[in-house]
Amino acid sequence: QVQLVESGGGLVQAGGSLRLSCAASGLTFSRYAMGWFRQAPGKDREFVAVVNWSGGSKYYADSVKGRFTISRGDAKNTMSLQIHSLKPEDTAVYYCTADHDYNDYGRSPQVIDYWGKGTLVTVSS
Repeated sequence: QVQLVESGGGLVQAGGSLRLSCAASGLTFSRYAMGWFRQAPGKDREFVAVVNWSGGSKYYADSVKGRFTISRGDAKNTMSLQIHSLKPEDTAVYYCTADHDYNDYGRSPQVIDYWGKGTLVTVSS
């Protein structure tokens, strides 16, 4: 059974930093692209960032470029999202995801293979 467990969310002041982590189990981690989505209150889920199976390709939503950095550690089946310069509009539940196809992250969130339960990030102004 595939499990993706997020951690690291919390309440942060605008301009602050946060590091989200995702621990994966039940899948051959090195064969999957790993990514983050987020969902703000009253809004649809939106893509945030993705890293391919090797870590050699990364892609970010325009709204987070230059502030968010995605990385993966295959030795420990973990993925991280380092966030700097947080803004109130970054407030959302952040979801860790895994998918067999890196290109799926350019499509609907519904095609993504696996999802974690999410971790809440709240940014105060």
